[in-house]
Amino acid sequence: MNRFVYYIFRFLIAWFAITPFFILYVISDISYLIVFFLIGYRKKVVYENLKSSFPDKEDSEIRRIRRRFFRHLCDISIETIKGFSLSKKQLKKRYTVLNPEITLPYFEQNKPVICLASHYNNWEYGILALGPALSHQAVSIYMKLSNPYMEDFGTRIRARFGMKMLAVNDTREYFSQHHEKPLAIILAADQSPSNVDKLIWTQFLGKETACLHGPEAYAKKMNAPLIYFAVKKIKRGYYSLNLELLHENPSETAFGEITSLYMQRLEKDIITRPEHWLWSHRRWKHRKEDIEANPAHK
Repeated sequence: MNRFVYYIFRFLIAWFAITPFFILYVISDISYLIVFFLIGYRKKVVYENLKSSFPDKEDSEIRRIRRRFFRHLCDISIETIKGFSLSKKQLKKRYTVLNPEITLPYFEQNKPVICLASHYNNWEYGILALGPALSHQAVSIYMKLSNPYMEDFGTRIRARFGMKMLAVNDTREYFSQHHEKPLAIILAADQSPSNVDKLIWTQFLGKETACLHGPEAYAKKMNAPLIYFAVKKIKRGYYSLNLELLHENPSETAFGEITSLYMQRLEKDIITRPEHWLWSHRRWKHRKEDIEANPAHK
């Protein structure tokens, strides 16, 4: 079954490679109608996440944002598959890294940086574009796939422009090695943690929210400056990335401060264009009172 899924996926990539974007966006529009109206994929989850995050908005506005989100989700889904066959020139045209020079002083000091990404706009294009844009060795940390064929193909294709794909279970060994260039470690840390024993709690979109501990742990251990990835959708299929310095000396921060800085900055982007964030994820499945009441997590 794993091999069958892989071959189907490779066929899709080959077909998308020869199909122009304007036709793919027609497919995206049709997919939206199927996903939203016929299948109803996670419509309730998206509605509940939006309603709890924007309690002051009218129900009609919540439903309007939800429709826009599903249109956007279908777009980035087809863009992701198309992205597997884009050339470096095509990618640079569609995903512009505005100010990579912000990391140059740290590169010259041979210092690593921690880059905080999120599931906002097209994150897959960011993985492809950052390898050649940064002077640092860009390293994207990810969770391994259970399908070994998809895992091997996905890591190879995402690394073709210079990105190093690093499975989260391999980080300790990799970071302990000597590297020719300092690292730019890229973490998309805005989703719900799977390990409830290492949560960091902070206020996010008006709710007490469980957050991944990784960015804070890496940043403090390495004392690596924190860079936030602010991604904007210019128009359909076109994005820009602005790098913003969040904090230069993480070792001087109090516990939870880094996580709070990151989530507050992401919150600003979400409030500006809420339809561009991944609302279909069950972001608030952990409740602080439930975890604190469980003796196993005390």
